[in-house]
Amino acid sequence: QVQLVESGGGSVQAGGSLRLNCAASTYSNRWYCMAWFRQAPGKEREGVAAISTRYGSTRNADSVKDRFTISRDTDKNMVYLQMNSLKPEDTGLYYCAAVPASGTCHLTVDHYNYWGQGTQVTVSS
Repeated sequence: QVQLVESGGGSVQAGGSLRLNCAASTYSNRWYCMAWFRQAPGKEREGVAAISTRYGSTRNADSVKDRFTISRDTDKNMVYLQMNSLKPEDTGLYYCAAVPASGTCHLTVDHYNYWGQGTQVTVSS
């Protein structure tokens, strides 16, 4: 069982930056895919970025490429999402997710079985 706790959300003006943090209770000596998802009011949850804790390989959604960067610190059981050049359409509740895996990390909701409670990001124009 893995508990995930997100932090770092907040309100920012368009063009600004935020860094989200995801603390995992344990990796239990296993490799994981870790990912960030977001959900805006009235919309479906969508994948933003994913990373393999084993290889450090990443995958980003087209909507955030060149703006968002996912990274991990396996010694601290942490995953980060650095968000730059934020836009109002980036507003939403951001969730950290995890699944035991050592292969390709996907950006689909059903690929993950552990979820945090979410942290709110609001970008004003």
